[in-house]
Amino acid sequence: MAQRQKVVVVGAGPVGSLAALYAANRGHDVEVYELRSDLRDPSTTPLNFTRSINLALSERGLNAMRNAGQPKLIDHVMAATLPMRGRMIHGKRPNGDLYEESQDYDVHGRSILAIDRGGLNKRLLDILEEIPNVTFFFNHKLTGADFRRNKAWFEVRKEAGAEQSGREIEVGFDLMIGADGAHSAVRYHMMKYTRMDYKQEYIDTLWCEFQIQPQSPQGGMSKFKISPNHLHIWPGREFMFIAIPSEDGSFTCTLFAPAAVYEQLEADTQGGQISKFFDRSFPGVTSLIPASELVASFHQNPHLPLINIKCKPHHYSSSVVILGDAAHAMVPFYGQGMNAGLEDVRILFGILDKHALMDAASAPEGEIGFSAAANSAASQRERALAEYTAVRIPDAHAINDLALQNYIEMRASVLSPVYRLRKFLEESLSVYVPSLGWQTKYSRVSFGNERYSEVVAKSQHQGKVLVRGLVGAVGLPLLSGGIFVYFRYRRAVEAGLRELLMSLATFVQRS
Repeated sequence: MAQRQKVVVVGAGPVGSLAALYAANRGHDVEVYELRSDLRDPSTTPLNFTRSINLALSERGLNAMRNAGQPKLIDHVMAATLPMRGRMIHGKRPNGDLYEESQDYDVHGRSILAIDRGGLNKRLLDILEEIPNVTFFFNHKLTGADFRRNKAWFEVRKEAGAEQSGREIEVGFDLMIGADGAHSAVRYHMMKYTRMDYKQEYIDTLWCEFQIQPQSPQGGMSKFKISPNHLHIWPGREFMFIAIPSEDGSFTCTLFAPAAVYEQLEADTQGGQISKFFDRSFPGVTSLIPASELVASFHQNPHLPLINIKCKPHHYSSSVVILGDAAHAMVPFYGQGMNAGLEDVRILFGILDKHALMDAASAPEGEIGFSAAANSAASQRERALAEYTAVRIPDAHAINDLALQNYIEMRASVLSPVYRLRKFLEESLSVYVPSLGWQTKYSRVSFGNERYSEVVAKSQHQGKVLVRGLVGAVGLPLLSGGIFVYFRYRRAVEAGLRELLMSLATFVQRS
């Protein structure tokens, strides 16, 4: 077993909570610091002042929770999920009829799971609270850190019975885990100690939240107005509207559109243009959300940006590591942001465990002093964190890029015959020739645990093979036919010339 250490986790969201759970199950003393109030309290205001896009939980996140050492965790989380077996594409035919077209995620029938972010967070925190070596500190803001001396300072923003906040406390630690989101304070302070390459990019898209309310289930009618087992998409090529189901029968909806579109709609204070925009761009939405609610939600809910962050390294020395959005914030279009963050936790602690076992196996017999043991543990952690950075960065960058690419797929490519043909061919090969190990890129990402960078490489290879195969299947018959026609035509021309020459010769002889 690894030497007992003090682990400070900054951020009590899903990724930070799971990291605390992994550390606690290894016997460490764990302290969790969170900027906000207890996230289980309904009155706690989310950082972006909205319920947030509902989460899509897939195999990577589930696998990370399976390996957390808490057998009841998966059942506890699964109880709050809804399976989504595919996308439901909404549109209007040339004759004006509305249509819905289901596109399954996986030919083998696997589903991703819709879950409310707050519901998942609550379940993780409930389990953490039962563990005696975990302590929570809500309303604590990280204001400074010295990663050489392993010290951090937190401002206590609100205390029970206190008239004012602002008291600062000093906290020592062996390892700090930063899971405090895209605007990470841990990452900010870490950048003072390591030469970090950092890239922050805002894409030209804003998002705004809407709600489809549940209906009264009368006469056996479902409380869901549309299928609860799909992620619903109204593709608009340059923008899109999506709806993800919630347990209570509602759908959390999101409008993704360029900033210029938002500027035009924001100028419409009366709401007429907003209603017309939805009727024109997203057929059928106004039958699910009354126009007055659409207009009210558009004006009342914030119009938020989408950020993409890449950085390296993800650690400094033996003292700090960043996970989840703090290390690789991504746009939400692959549904992998949280899943990748949870996978970060599994991989990090897997590497820490490996180095602990390696050191234990190579340690000389007999006892060593406390100071020597502490130095050995720090050295071990430093090697493990360096390996984690080396292993994880290529995958973090790969899924960030895939998430950006998938926006184009969701708002436009789902309507493309070429996209559908490739999906059909890859799924057919997966079913009828399983020995080839052929899968769609989406299946590899969402229903497996392969490294993201390996998924990209395999998908690119499959694409090249498909192109060559299509060229062979289509091009060779065309080429063969062309050659056949050419030679047949040439023989006909040659025969005609011979006949013409013979006729001329006969005419000359007779003359």
